[in-house]
Amino acid sequence: LEQPNSSNNLDETRHLLFTPASLVYSNIEQRNTMTSLFCVECIRTKEVAVVENFGDYSGMLDPGFHCIAWPFQNVAARLSLRIQQLDIRCETKTKDNVFVAVGVAVQYRVLHEAAYDAHYRLTDPHQQIRSYVFDVVRSTVPKMDLDESFINKNQIAGSIRQQLAQDMSNYGYEIMSSLVTDLSPDAGVKRSMNEINASKRLKEAASHQADADKVKQVKAAEAEAEARYLSGVGVARQRTAIVSGLKGSIAEFEQQGEGRSERGR
Repeated sequence: LEQPNSSNNLDETRHLLFTPASLVYSNIEQRNTMTSLFCVECIRTKEVAVVENFGDYSGMLDPGFHCIAWPFQNVAARLSLRIQQLDIRCETKTKDNVFVAVGVAVQYRVLHEAAYDAHYRLTDPHQQIRSYVFDVVRSTVPKMDLDESFINKNQIAGSIRQQLAQDMSNYGYEIMSSLVTDLSPDAGVKRSMNEINASKRLKEAASHQADADKVKQVKAAEAEAEARYLSGVGVARQRTAIVSGLKGSIAEFEQQGEGRSERGR
């Protein structure tokens, strides 16, 4: 700061003002005429600041330390260049007339080179993204039945991202990704689906139980037949042994009878 000239009897007074956003030096003459005024702005990493001069666009401030001529110039807005996420929920109807609530997560960011368009061309970017998502979901899901919509969630997400990337690039936004995070049918439909699945599972369980009982009966019959076969084999062998024994006894008896006849002669 320049030292005041003593010959002017301190006609010029310096003021040092502090505010949360800036450090301001002002020189005020005795006639209350402002000779110089500066405002310091600090822009954080991954941010840009829009500077206006009496309401007219003046330029962009990148991250770092900057001085602007306040109050002629001011920072109208600060735009984050980080990736942001917007969660959207949309209700629509499938091809088989089932109402579903579709949850979509859109990740996007402001393009540094298009920050002017991002600030001045759209008043509410979130509402604009929602409108595009609603349009895509309500034109895609009604072409699928409920089961197909569950299977083709990636296809729905791809259609959303393609449409958003094409339209939002005109406003300075880049769409990083879009995900279908939820697809929930009406509560009554959920109950019906659960009952159908439960009945199907019970039917499958009964079928498996019948198959198990059949296998048990077949195995039991096979075991019984095998047991009877083995029992018959045992009886046959027993009878064969008995017959063989009887034959031996008869032969021996005949031999003894012939011997007695010869001795009697």
